Amino acid sequence: MTDTVRRSAPAAAPVAAGATPHRLKANSLGLVDVVFMAVATSAPITAMSGNVPFSVGYGVGTGAPSTYIYATVILTVFAVGYVAMARYVTATGAFYGFISHGLGRVMGLGSGFMVTFAYTVFEASLIGIFSYFGSEVFASQLGVDVPWVLFALVCILVNAVLAYFDVSLAAKVLSVFLITEIAILAVMAFAILGHGGGPDGLMVSSLNPARAFSGNGLAVAAPGLAMFIAFWSWTGFESTAMYGEESRNPRKIIPIATLIAVTGVGLFYIFVSWMSVAGNGAEGSISRAQSSNPLDMFFHPTEVFVGHWAVLVFQWLMMSGSFACGLAFHNCASRYMYALGREGLLPRPLGRTQPRHGSPHVASFVQAGIATCWILGFWAFGKDPYLDVFVLLAIVGTFCLLIVQTITMAAVFTYFRRHHPQENVWRTKVAPVVGGLGMLGVVVLMVQNLSTAAGPAASSLLFRLIPWIAAGLFLTGAGLALYLRRRDPAKYAIIGRVVLASDGHGPAYDVDGEGDGGVAPLPELAGHAAPSPRVDPV
Repeated sequence: MTDTVRRSAPAAAPVAAGATPHRLKANSLGLVDVVFMAVATSAPITAMSGNVPFSVGYGVGTGAPSTYIYATVILTVFAVGYVAMARYVTATGAFYGFISHGLGRVMGLGSGFMVTFAYTVFEASLIGIFSYFGSEVFASQLGVDVPWVLFALVCILVNAVLAYFDVSLAAKVLSVFLITEIAILAVMAFAILGHGGGPDGLMVSSLNPARAFSGNGLAVAAPGLAMFIAFWSWTGFESTAMYGEESRNPRKIIPIATLIAVTGVGLFYIFVSWMSVAGNGAEGSISRAQSSNPLDMFFHPTEVFVGHWAVLVFQWLMMSGSFACGLAFHNCASRYMYALGREGLLPRPLGRTQPRHGSPHVASFVQAGIATCWILGFWAFGKDPYLDVFVLLAIVGTFCLLIVQTITMAAVFTYFRRHHPQENVWRTKVAPVVGGLGMLGVVVLMVQNLSTAAGPAASSLLFRLIPWIAAGLFLTGAGLALYLRRRDPAKYAIIGRVVLASDGHGPAYDVDGEGDGGVAPLPELAGHAAPSPRVDPV
């Protein structure tokens, strides 16, 4: 659905003395910072140690590494289209802003509500697995029994405190944890490679793309499940775009950071998953993946090829890695709420920033409250932090996010049909179509394998409500946009159109819908009314 807004060039009201727009702190992040922030949301150590055994044990056996090849290629094509638009539209709302520019404000706000919800539950999900790892590590290594809910509440508090300050502080914390978790995976993988693999050698055949569609040691293959699990391992890479307003030279940094986060992580996943299979051997990989402790698929080769000390370190880094991922998603959720709040589509205080640090502190505290409600709710009903909190909320969020990613490719294609005809056809036409079809295929795989991925949690009421939650969120956002189009055209015109201008000033109102110019000051952010447009009913 598209819309058209006609307006005369708005003469912005002068900003009152002392009034400044609530903007995020500019020039806080460099290329490396943005890459770390994005990769942290993928949580490499959690993605590998949690997803690879599941894919090996119940998907395509020892052919699991080949599924990461397909995921890397398809997501790279997706990223090409995604970053093509990021070069012109710099907005904290990312997907929300892209879809609003490409498919119109109604589709944009509906998708914006979906993706905001997704990021809010992702934090609670990661806090769940952090708490599970924390309880296990403290009990096994320190002999201290700590209730998982205490780990969860402390994690929420720390996230809120770190997010209150300059975003560069969170970036530094995330970089430390991310480097250490990547290091332990690399140490394991290169140790296996250096020894020529395990009992069956290097098992190069596990990288054969054809292996992604057969059992490879399993009696029954589930290639759809394995492929979905592989794509699931990248959740959050697209968060690069939401840091555009806080980055130095975002139209250059964000595209590069996104491609690094996709292809770099993809190559790393392929290598680590291959080495984990090779280190265990064909029979050992499947038996350990299907055991009561599937993490042994990583702990065993680490013990054999590196040493027991590395297993102990690995366990602590699984805890710190999930914490880093939760912090990264806390920042994502806060920025989406900030983007909707500054446009008055959620309560306007959410659009405020901390005067000194330029952080979306109000949205951050609200997000901390939301995560606390999720955690206490699961705890009150006696739910498991891993099987229920982590798995169930991750699936709820992923369901919404993958749908929004698919819609985004349609938005990119449509946007470039109207704007910037000089752009490369591969980036603006071919990549969005191929990437969109690829993501649509992932959505289909997700729907087909949702119950299997959820495990015991599939019997819960929340699981059964997942499609209805997604539909309700989209219809609520779209319905609000339609209402505003009729009752408040000025507010409707602003939906998804608050951007960082090409010269770096902002937040600004994107008058012409191109995102890279034709912007006007947004006096509403400083307490004035926005210019009243004439909106064509569509």
